[in-house]
Amino acid sequence: MAERDVHIQLVTFQLGDEHYGIDIMRVNEIQKVQEVRTIPNAPSYVEGIFNLRGNIIPVINLHKRFHLRRASLTEEDKLLSGFLIVNINGMKLGVFIDKVSRVVTIDTTKIQPPPQMISGIGAEYIQGVTQEENGYLIILDVERLFDPRELQQLDTLRSLR
Repeated sequence: MAERDVHIQLVTFQLGDEHYGIDIMRVNEIQKVQEVRTIPNAPSYVEGIFNLRGNIIPVINLHKRFHLRRASLTEEDKLLSGFLIVNINGMKLGVFIDKVSRVVTIDTTKIQPPPQMISGIGAEYIQGVTQEENGYLIILDVERLFDPRELQQLDTLRSLR
């Protein structure tokens, strides 16, 4: 039981020039890029919706939300592009990523509080930062990515067909 309290598993991915992680318990699955239907008058960071086995899923573009550049990827890396299906307050959302990396286990005692600003993403969206071999890993707090009003707006998109 103590082992569980000291470690966290993260799905890691590249977004722009940075490496991010999300608690694996918040990630339902990873999807290849599929056809996404655009929604008129949706917030600028909403790419649209797509049908996942009969469920309508809003798709979010964090590049647009946080004004990040897309990563320069090789053709091989592009095969690892897609989106994560995450669960935020009981709602499934698709989040575009440049490239999925892997699942890692992190020692929670090595997670540091976030600096005030990291590459355009404010500290309020970040759970913490930890050292990696080639730099650092930014751990996102998916519960804080959207305020309640935005989540309600995204939920209404799910009823569109």
